[in-house]
Amino acid sequence: MENRQIELVIFDWAGTTTDFGSQAPVQVFDRTFSGWGIHFTRDEINAPMGMEKKVHIRSMLSTPAGRQKFREALGRDWNEQDVQKLYEEFETTLGQVVGEYSIPIPGVSETVQTLREMGLRIGSTTGYTSEMMRFVLPAAQANGYAPDCVITPDCTGHSRPSPFMVYECMRRMNVYPASHVVKVGDTAVDILEGKNAGAWSVGILVGSNLMGLSQQEYLHASPQKLQKLKNAARIAYEQAGADLVIETIRQLPEAIRTLNQRLCAEYREARA
Repeated sequence: MENRQIELVIFDWAGTTTDFGSQAPVQVFDRTFSGWGIHFTRDEINAPMGMEKKVHIRSMLSTPAGRQKFREALGRDWNEQDVQKLYEEFETTLGQVVGEYSIPIPGVSETVQTLREMGLRIGSTTGYTSEMMRFVLPAAQANGYAPDCVITPDCTGHSRPSPFMVYECMRRMNVYPASHVVKVGDTAVDILEGKNAGAWSVGILVGSNLMGLSQQEYLHASPQKLQKLKNAARIAYEQAGADLVIETIRQLPEAIRTLNQRLCAEYREARA
């Protein structure tokens, strides 16, 4: 019974279960905007990460720096037609490369197997559309990771941080209430998605978008740099309301046990 209190774990994709450091969308956003003569820093690209990709583009262009960069490159202000064109170019380019980045992060396949043995179901929500996931899912599955349920923004008409993808995953998996669900991700938007749904939220440090390092960069970074990035990521997760922050996905089964204990305590309190 202890392991059945949390019944459903809902993972994000890039930066959480596949694509260490969420490199595919960063590279494709950079390539897409550069083709228009607009150059964003990696931090500027990463800031809205986790949102549906058209919303992400709009968010980048809506910042003071984004408006200025667009104006300098094209001599005018951006409009929704520009957002649509950028999105279409992004989607086309991502489809060409995303499969290469869809290798599970170390520890994912083993951890998911452990979670299944604990009686948990595995779901996912993402900022990718269902069309983009046509390229992601086969590559991940070929390397040992296949969730039971995959929900994309076009399934619900809503993107993160709204809770509706989580709700749809719960509906399809027939799991309720939301206190029996854990959302696991690598961005503040992931954490907010889970909290807005009334679920538990867990942030992962290693491989995350918030740390922003590729696997090679992570392996070659100094301990001081890694600690600084982890501290900053931890703060961002906690400010978004994370219930737990873990170092790697391998620590998730123990995190689930901790949340089960908290859930038991909440039930006892409610009955007192």
